[in-house]
Amino acid sequence: MRHDRATAGKAQAAAMRAIAGARPVPYWLDQPDAPPARPALAGDTSAALAVVGGGFTGLWTALLAAERCPAADIVLLEGRSIGWAASGRNGGFCSASLTHGLANGLARFPDEMATLARLGQENLDDIAATVDARRIDCGLERTGELDVATARWQLAGLAEDAAAARACGEEAVLLDADSVRRELDSPTYLGGVWHPGSCAILDPARLAWGLRRACLESGVRIYEHTPVRAITAAGRSGLRLATPHGSLNAARVALGTGCYRPLLRRLRYYLVPVYDYALITEPLSGSQLDSIGWRNRQGVGDTGNQFHYYRLTADNRILWGGYDAVYYNGGRITPGRDQRPETFVRLAAHFFDTFPQLSGLAFTHAWGGVIDTCSRFCAFYGTAFDQRLAYAAGYTGLGVGASRFGANVILDLLSGRPTERTGLRLVRAKPVPFPPEPVRSAVIQMTRASLARADRKEGRRDAWLRTLDRLGLGFDS
Repeated sequence: MRHDRATAGKAQAAAMRAIAGARPVPYWLDQPDAPPARPALAGDTSAALAVVGGGFTGLWTALLAAERCPAADIVLLEGRSIGWAASGRNGGFCSASLTHGLANGLARFPDEMATLARLGQENLDDIAATVDARRIDCGLERTGELDVATARWQLAGLAEDAAAARACGEEAVLLDADSVRRELDSPTYLGGVWHPGSCAILDPARLAWGLRRACLESGVRIYEHTPVRAITAAGRSGLRLATPHGSLNAARVALGTGCYRPLLRRLRYYLVPVYDYALITEPLSGSQLDSIGWRNRQGVGDTGNQFHYYRLTADNRILWGGYDAVYYNGGRITPGRDQRPETFVRLAAHFFDTFPQLSGLAFTHAWGGVIDTCSRFCAFYGTAFDQRLAYAAGYTGLGVGASRFGANVILDLLSGRPTERTGLRLVRAKPVPFPPEPVRSAVIQMTRASLARADRKEGRRDAWLRTLDRLGLGFDS
């Protein structure tokens, strides 16, 4: 026991040394060539379409609206700067999944899954095509994604996932321990599944900045540092958006603000802000990269309930995030919670458990922030103000790709014309709402504890998790 404590103490000390010099800012946003902010809105103006939120949902909505109707007057309002929130500080995984993974989609939309898989793949292809056509330098690589098992109880689930993916027309390569370690060498790996066509990796901040430029080139007016305080009806023909130094009257409004200060009261029942944290290493040397392989550069996720996600950057850093998904009781969002030293130490220790051959590597950036989570883990959609406003929210961390699909749904809903997308149950149905506080906090914390316990007990779900499964509620790391 004394030996175990000593070993754990050394591991924690090594983890603390590794993060000691990390800058407390998102790596992607810490780049010297970020575009200068656009001026804030001052005075009153009008537009055919107002887009609220300068993350991926808002940017894609504005760009796609301009492509659908080049003559339309479109205004995008962002409360701070373009891409500053979840869109600029995520892991940079651009997935084809519209349902936060195939298993979640099959559990909730089994009759639509083949269609959703097709639409998701088309959406990913269209993102890549836009990046190419608009000359967006975001380092997009069609690497696919590697799911790895680090405990024996996870192997059966990998085999089931591979079979389900193939049934939906997706390529999936089931790998044993030796095969997965030839892709990426970690002593913790017991097996894996490689989905070659289902995911790309990219620089999310540069994607956001590239979409911003594309919007401006398409005639979209963008106002930054212009938070919308309220949306109200303006007669029968439009809506009024109040901002600190002006207002905007618009015939239609697209809302893409995630879980930040919902401008529709109803969204408060469906969304919770969950904090996610990440680290990024210094660039690996050639010998360090050779020691782990990773020649195919896949994005990687392990398959526990509390899971890590990781990938290489263009200059061969490793981004390492996940595991601790933290809900702070009461759901208040504050900048101070973007830093959580105990989580950074835990993540660093897990990193060196996974890649002991990289001992001594340092982390240069450590950051966190909120993602908008709903009880079904994937985005939901809706309208308000007699269909003059439409929204998408609840991506649960997989919005880099799905936000473009969400933008198309928003525009379909605002048009009032039925489409294949608006006919989907995914679009028509809502998640189960969360209970009000303080019950909400109690439910979430109990669920987090049960998920951690399931990981320790070979995946066995306790009575609480089984009850939530039956109710259609859940919580994921």
